[in-house]
Amino acid sequence: MSEFNDKSNDKDKKDNTDNADEFSMSNYSGYNVSHTENYDSSSNSDNADYDYEVKTLENNEKKHGKGMGKRIASYVAVGLICSLLGGTVSGVASIYLLPKTSFFKNTPLYKNLANANSNSNMYTDASSGSKNVNASPTVSSGSSLTVAQIAKEVGPAVVGVSTKILSSDNNYGLGNGSSEAEGVGSGIIINKDGYILTNYHVIQGAQTITITLNNKKTAKAKVINYDSSMDLAVIKISDSTITMPGVAELGSSSSLQVGDSVVAIGNPLGLEFFGSVTTGVVSALNRQVSVGNSKSQTLIQTDAAINPGNSGGPLVNSQGQVIGITSSKLTDTGEGVSAEGMGFAIPIDVVKPKITSLTKPMLMLGITVEDVTQDDSQSNNVPQGAEVKNVTSGSSADKAGLESSDIITKFGGKTVKSSDDLNNAKAEHSAGDKVAVEIYRNGVNKSLTITLATAN
Repeated sequence: MSEFNDKSNDKDKKDNTDNADEFSMSNYSGYNVSHTENYDSSSNSDNADYDYEVKTLENNEKKHGKGMGKRIASYVAVGLICSLLGGTVSGVASIYLLPKTSFFKNTPLYKNLANANSNSNMYTDASSGSKNVNASPTVSSGSSLTVAQIAKEVGPAVVGVSTKILSSDNNYGLGNGSSEAEGVGSGIIINKDGYILTNYHVIQGAQTITITLNNKKTAKAKVINYDSSMDLAVIKISDSTITMPGVAELGSSSSLQVGDSVVAIGNPLGLEFFGSVTTGVVSALNRQVSVGNSKSQTLIQTDAAINPGNSGGPLVNSQGQVIGITSSKLTDTGEGVSAEGMGFAIPIDVVKPKITSLTKPMLMLGITVEDVTQDDSQSNNVPQGAEVKNVTSGSSADKAGLESSDIITKFGGKTVKSSDDLNNAKAEHSAGDKVAVEIYRNGVNKSLTITLATAN
């Protein structure tokens, strides 16, 4: 939201003081109009001089002149008192009584004052000659929910995503062995058919995915599609008979302001803390952050507590709408300086345009791969490419003869130096295509042919 801080508004504010309703009535300090001396008739004696005495016409005029001056002064004093009282009464009537009458409300004066008051929230940029523009509100127009209401409304749409990853430890064919790793993240149910939005790094390389619902039920899930560059993935519950306990409402991140209240829901440190709710504010917007070896992303920064296991969970606004996908946190600067309260989320407005394509099944080779970097290549005297870490039994890759520790160097004639290169080359083909694949295996280059298929 843009805020206008134009000093010229000070003048505008002064000019908008015509509306009497904007001011409280001043307290008038009156003065005492009583005489300080009392009249005592008993003090007059028979010998006392009167104010005037009829002697001659000349003397009579002089005496009358002196008495007349006193009378005029008293008349003036009485007139001033009446004027003050009358002015006060008429002022009160004008300010408090007259504006409430239908007669006054139909006058041009009342209509002008009403228009001036209704335009008090307008900003005019005189320099550009533009028309009045409504100032942006500092709070959302929707009704805010309590944290308890948000947890009750959004919590059922948050799931646990448990993965198992099998990987080969044969070091480019120079050794043998394998290992199994488990991971837990979070996800958001985005429709009643069981599609779940999460981070790509949560399901990367997973051979099996198990979903834990808010009602404690569990179900198997499969990867539908992903975008590794954006750290996004969509998975789907395989059992179509399961009813989703909730579906999240996606909001808008473009309307966020620094300081807005937010709530994070997820599974920090594992399923033992399933559905944990933490609160905070939007600490900053448009932060450029690089996570691991991935390219820089523009993220929302928040001080709501985010821990391992929260990845893929929702960051929610005060209306109970998802405005971000929690993805990472900063724990230290790399120079021995620790950090607290610095979590990050992918803005939902970046995510929403991708959901349609992410819910369409992608071509699946049935392998997990790991980049062989230039440094790895030089250190181990192997070509740069995408090393196969695991092959799913019965998959396209398995049928084509790919094995663990194979390094894919070309796919469909395109050079492959990373997993991104492999995915980009694969995206140029369709299901059913037969594609030539060049690999490096145990010091020998080989060519294979793989038939592409979508996820089952």
